[in-house]
Amino acid sequence: MKGLIIAVVICAFGGFNLHAQNVEFKAANFKDKKDAFNAIIEKMKVAEPILEAANEDIANVRDPHNKFKDVLATYIEAQAFNPNNAEVNMNLGNIYLYTNEKYKAKPYLDKAKELSKDVDPMLYFYLGQAEQLTYSFSGAIKYYKLFEENAKNKLAEQYRKISGKYKKECKFGKEFKANPERVWVDNMKAVNSEGDDFSPCISADGELLMFTSSRENGHPKNKYDEYDGDIYFSSLNGRKFGAAKNAGTPLSTPKDETASSLAYDGQRLLMFKEDNGNMDIYESTLEGVLWGEPVKKLSKIPNTEFNETYATYEPQDIKVFYIFDGMSRGDKEIFVSGLMVYTKSEYNKWGKGQSIGQPVTTRYNEGSVFVHPDGNTMYFSSQGHNSMGGYDIFMTTRNDLEQWTKPINMGYPINTPYDDLFYASTANGKHAYIASNRDGGVGKLDLYQVTFWGPDKKMAIGSEDFLLAGIAEPIQDVQIEAAVEVDKKSLTVFKGKVIDNITRQPVGADIVIVDNVSGKVFSEFKSNSATGKFLLSLPAGKNYGISVNKDGYLFHSENFDIPKASDFNMVNKDVELKNIAVGSKIALRNVFFQSGKSIINPTSYTELGRLVSLLNDVPSLVIELGGHTDNVGSEAANMKLSGDRASVVVDYLKKEGISASRLQSKGYGPTQPIDSNGTNEGRQNNRRTEFMIIAN
Repeated sequence: MKGLIIAVVICAFGGFNLHAQNVEFKAANFKDKKDAFNAIIEKMKVAEPILEAANEDIANVRDPHNKFKDVLATYIEAQAFNPNNAEVNMNLGNIYLYTNEKYKAKPYLDKAKELSKDVDPMLYFYLGQAEQLTYSFSGAIKYYKLFEENAKNKLAEQYRKISGKYKKECKFGKEFKANPERVWVDNMKAVNSEGDDFSPCISADGELLMFTSSRENGHPKNKYDEYDGDIYFSSLNGRKFGAAKNAGTPLSTPKDETASSLAYDGQRLLMFKEDNGNMDIYESTLEGVLWGEPVKKLSKIPNTEFNETYATYEPQDIKVFYIFDGMSRGDKEIFVSGLMVYTKSEYNKWGKGQSIGQPVTTRYNEGSVFVHPDGNTMYFSSQGHNSMGGYDIFMTTRNDLEQWTKPINMGYPINTPYDDLFYASTANGKHAYIASNRDGGVGKLDLYQVTFWGPDKKMAIGSEDFLLAGIAEPIQDVQIEAAVEVDKKSLTVFKGKVIDNITRQPVGADIVIVDNVSGKVFSEFKSNSATGKFLLSLPAGKNYGISVNKDGYLFHSENFDIPKASDFNMVNKDVELKNIAVGSKIALRNVFFQSGKSIINPTSYTELGRLVSLLNDVPSLVIELGGHTDNVGSEAANMKLSGDRASVVVDYLKKEGISASRLQSKGYGPTQPIDSNGTNEGRQNNRRTEFMIIAN
């Protein structure tokens, strides 16, 4: 009997020792570590008010900035010194919830609960967040309710408002998780690192990816034991992106620089960096193979004493959308600034930034913004709306009244209870790139590729090679698009290289896009001086005239008539510029006539204006205007029609002040075809107006 009693006592004590006891931070508990204890206590005295201020920021929907990072090392050290203190474990878990390593919070919070006899109500709040991060939405709601039932102090009362929001997030999370979107979301392991990799920027054709990373870069670490943010790039090699390379100076320096958005042609980069204690938006231009020195994109009006970050282009480049952090106001939201003066000499006159307002703006923070090349679709990240936790990515479109519509959550698995940010899409919408601190990544914030998938698409009628002649109906080219899609993107992407048609060498040329109906310049670009490459994004709903100009060369023109709601189309074509030499010919592809007549359509005036400019710029040029037709109808009728059209163009040029001695006209009818007359496309190509240099 006595032996049995002893065994029971031993078991009782053994069982008791299985459960750790809360060890208070008292000097009596650390007599043999007095100096270390005192050092930790002093650090915690400094850290406690900072942590309290950070939590007040959260309670009041303000960005805490780096406050949680400021105290993380102290609480890691304190927990290592005394791993069985409930409050320290709770505080460390609390801190991790607001870092890019959120998944580290749960073990410390679980331990704090195990150690606590009198549970701090805030622990329930943090445990709710930890459960939410593991998709245990019912368990999270349970903890949030326990928090609300037990919250007593002033800070906890403030948090009641947020716990209500988080319970809604759990309900949204259940719905999104149960109905996942038809996408793949893949970690981009080839480009990610152990640091933060974020803010992906993609060219419209999806071939150039630029982003920001705090990986090892040879610079000294900061006080958080982190490397500064540098800008990196990766190029598409087949179907995968290659290893990332540092963009180097002047984009990357020993200070923090953050890539923000690539222009759709991949030759300009918006970024932001510190200037006089706050963040301002800058722009760098690719000059050949080197990026130029970043200069302020916006004037000092929108670049205020507060932070302007994460800017994005839109197709015409006359507006910039960006994140404004008012700091004193608390939340971050999407602002827009418009270009007030559109002349090269005064290009930097931008209007005062203003919020884009409802229904996009919320009382919570917006974290990033991206305008799709179609010009009517905006993607942004927000803590508000129907988020499933942290930042979620949303989509809004611009309606006919130029208003942004109610945002739509992009759904799971694009969004998670973690922070999902920085959506950047290719022009066709098949791939997008995001950053997320979700569990399972290579580092903290990682880059992910989103691939949308669906059923095979039908044939799309596009606009491949518009060789315009006598009528304003572009050739229709049948193409088959891939099966992957997110939604219908109404735009055409025109890409290729500008080269000398004799030497085949790249030419850095000016590219001007004009709205043929209004005659106004839609946008201006340059082909790359080292490679000749260009890439244009043309939103649907306009008839575009495109001219490619370079001193010493004849200009080249294209026409794209893109109806509203037309399918996405990719046109890949090299533009060959001709030197101004006797015998050189150029088709006027944006000169249109009424069908079967020699009456010029008003949409031709922009193209003819360029010809007038060329003749004025090169006074020695003598040209012949030639009219050409297909072989439909009698040869005599075609010869007359082509001759009349050529004469009408000559008459127009005379009215514009060009001497008659420099102008000749001739009708060639169907005698000089450049394509087969056996197809509609071929006949369209053969119906053309062109000019030939006969003296220089």
